[in-house]
Amino acid sequence: MSARQSQAQVDTSKPQPARVYDWLLGGSDNYPVDQAVGKQLPDLGKRSARQNRAFMRRASAWVAGQGVDQFLDIGVGFPTAPNLHQVVQEINPRARIVYVDNDPIVLRHAEALLYSTAEGAMDYVAADVREPRAILDGARACLDFRRPVALSLIALMHYIPDDDGPYDIVRTLLDALVPGSYLMLSHGTFDFHKELEAEITGTYTKGEIALRFRTREEVARFFDGLDLVEPGLVIAPEWYKDTTAPEPEDNAVYAGVARTL
Repeated sequence: MSARQSQAQVDTSKPQPARVYDWLLGGSDNYPVDQAVGKQLPDLGKRSARQNRAFMRRASAWVAGQGVDQFLDIGVGFPTAPNLHQVVQEINPRARIVYVDNDPIVLRHAEALLYSTAEGAMDYVAADVREPRAILDGARACLDFRRPVALSLIALMHYIPDDDGPYDIVRTLLDALVPGSYLMLSHGTFDFHKELEAEITGTYTKGEIALRFRTREEVARFFDGLDLVEPGLVIAPEWYKDTTAPEPEDNAVYAGVARTL
């Protein structure tokens, strides 16, 4: 596994979304500042993190089963097994995966813990999702964009405020993909828990973490021009294909998979 690192640095004295997410999942790759944010969140936070991770595994396995053998996973966060590459390489050992994150600490953990199969390949690009062209340039060292690629944006875009052009970012990434590629995306929402909006948003704001949960209509815009795979854009536990239905559970995450045309 090789890595190309940007110049971005992360202040470990401040909370970081990937580390808060790691704490919510019961991981140990976090700091007291991250734990402080996580502990202030309602129980819904832990449930949603777990549901979101389970969606990623179901979706990536299904997409790999469709014959896609290239994955671009942006906002990988800290390794929490099984990771995307483990899921897809179990189905196709020749699959190639590029992970992207902007935290150098995540990079060091990835270099130490993420290993590809001998038949496949894995790379890591250190970049921010706000730099979509830099991500694409870095990913081309491992992925062949003349063939289908699955773009994974799992629990990432709700950290991108409207002023940063989230829809333009996703469109730039999608425009680089050939027909038959896929978008796997999950996104936080307050549609079902308006009473928690001020509490959750305030907790992240105090931690200096931007948070922009979106409505179903707003999340659906990320899939404009794509062919949504059944069951469409649904809450995370309701997205499954060719597997046993997950247990229904309270959540704050929309999830969907779509094919490029």
